Amino acid sequence: MRNLFAFLLCLLVVQTGCSQDLTWQAVEHMIAADYPNVPSIPTDSLAERLAEDTRPHPLLLDARSSEEYAVSHLRGARRVAPSAEAYPALDTLASGRPIVVYCSVGYRSAGVAQTLRDQGFTNVANLKGSIFRWANEGRPVYRAGQRVEGVHPYNASWGTLLTDSLHAYQPTPPSQ
Repeated sequence: MRNLFAFLLCLLVVQTGCSQDLTWQAVEHMIAADYPNVPSIPTDSLAERLAEDTRPHPLLLDARSSEEYAVSHLRGARRVAPSAEAYPALDTLASGRPIVVYCSVGYRSAGVAQTLRDQGFTNVANLKGSIFRWANEGRPVYRAGQRVEGVHPYNASWGTLLTDSLHAYQPTPPSQ
């Protein structure tokens, strides 16, 4: 019942066009209600970690559709199907390898993070705010190794959490 309430609250907030702060609060509440055991990492902490050269970077997993990933993603991220029940491509990874999963706002990636934790991966975190917050903060996104300025907004409702100027439904050429 709690999960249904969180989902309905979040849907109501998104559909009524409430402020971004209120909508982000609703999203975070829904994620916490459905995935209470999945730790998160803030975007600034991930950015700091990726800028370090003293320890290995976490493996970045993009839990969006192939269409969303084709528009842009975090540098070096691997796309994984958000609905998969297993990730055989990760079977060779050490169970303690740092992994950060993201999607558009953090809900699908929280599900993937939970699945990975259930499969024995011990150092998995969900990127808080995911690629929408990352891009809204002016952090870089890439396609084919080139920095680009657009992010797939997922749909009209959830896209309200992404800065309008960043909306891109199709891959566009990288900026020159």
